Amino acid sequence: MRPRIVYVHGSGPKPRAGLLKAQWDRALFGHEADDRSHLAYWAPLLHPEPLPEHVPDPLEGWPGAAAEAEAAGGRPEAAARAPEPPLPEDPARFAARTAAGAARARPGAAGGDRGGAEGGGGGGPLDGWLRDMTYFAEALALAEEPRPGPGEEPLPKALPLPRPARTALFRLLVKRAFEDVHAYFFGGAGPAARQVVADALDAAGAAGRADGGPLVVVGHSLGSVVAYDVLAAGGRRVDLFVTLGSPLGITEVQDHLAAPPAMPPGTALWLNASDARDVVALDHALRPDYTPPGQLTDLLVTNASANHHGIGEYLSNPLVREPVRRVLSRIA
Repeated sequence: MRPRIVYVHGSGPKPRAGLLKAQWDRALFGHEADDRSHLAYWAPLLHPEPLPEHVPDPLEGWPGAAAEAEAAGGRPEAAARAPEPPLPEDPARFAARTAAGAARARPGAAGGDRGGAEGGGGGGPLDGWLRDMTYFAEALALAEEPRPGPGEEPLPKALPLPRPARTALFRLLVKRAFEDVHAYFFGGAGPAARQVVADALDAAGAAGRADGGPLVVVGHSLGSVVAYDVLAAGGRRVDLFVTLGSPLGITEVQDHLAAPPAMPPGTALWLNASDARDVVALDHALRPDYTPPGQLTDLLVTNASANHHGIGEYLSNPLVREPVRRVLSRIA
């Protein structure tokens, strides 16, 4: 009869599993949930080394970590000695370079588990999403650049970064999200990632659920795609599926899901939450595509992390945490 929750993290290297689970617990509940929460920790499939414990996850949106990691060539451990980020290159060149790098990352894996990339060595079917993310990030960096007010008015405290650093922050998110989604669909990482999630769900008792306790599955970013693919395969009862900062509304992503967009069988309710400024989500309304729509709720929430994508800010938002707590407090 005990409630359970399964977390499925998103793109990029992550802290060690125990620390990451504790961080999600504290953001959602204010304390650690012990054996009531389970983490589907698939990061080592793409990033063998965890983040050092003293280095914040750059994709959480902490300005210094993300901007400095980008300036240091994407190596978080070099952040302390990283120079000021240079002026960003043209968005089209950045998108083309990122797409080409993702296509070259796993030579010979084009057969993968979903077929090869198209388009002359670029990201192929995901190129449109990459382009849109890049230009949206550029617009956000311009719009959110701190500007002095009249007289001696100080710069806004919430936006401390000049444009080059903000652009680096958003582009690191774009690069990591695109590269890992590309690896999931076209680089052969899909089956292994889905197995990690399936094992975590089985450990939480999703198959059969003999104890009758409520189960919640929370997927962030690419983790929401992996979780969806596993739940869409059926055979698991889930009381609430929560997707946060999810790219599941993106046509290029939907085209390569393991099953056509629909409410996963066995899932009672689906809550999809995103910040309107989250460059990974872009399309914030899943309800029109994942039928029947009556079981799915789309929410626009405020994510105050510097890149508007950090999982800690999503989990601590009352519009997310209260429905989760209500479901977990039920005893079937």
